[in-house]
Amino acid sequence: MNKNEYNGWSNYPTWRINLEILGDIQWVEEEIEILSEEMLEEYVENIVFEQYSGHFGLMEDYARAFLANVDYREIYESIMENYQHDKMTENGE
Repeated sequence: MNKNEYNGWSNYPTWRINLEILGDIQWVEEEIEILSEEMLEEYVENIVFEQYSGHFGLMEDYARAFLANVDYREIYESIMENYQHDKMTENGE
């Protein structure tokens, strides 16, 4: 295991963001069709920073440094794999 891997994910920030922000979302087909890594990143940043109307100093710096290490491609691929698996299970494949 790579020393940066965490619970099967490429690193701790990726695992944590998927677990706490993106992991429980039930994606519907219309969302999956337009979903992208960039959209995931924007969604996460909106969730993390929405309650603050402006710069909030050191705390924001730490949050942004943490989010900079998230592998949104990995999360995107996981969402797509899970969606395909669920769809195949629904269809009895």
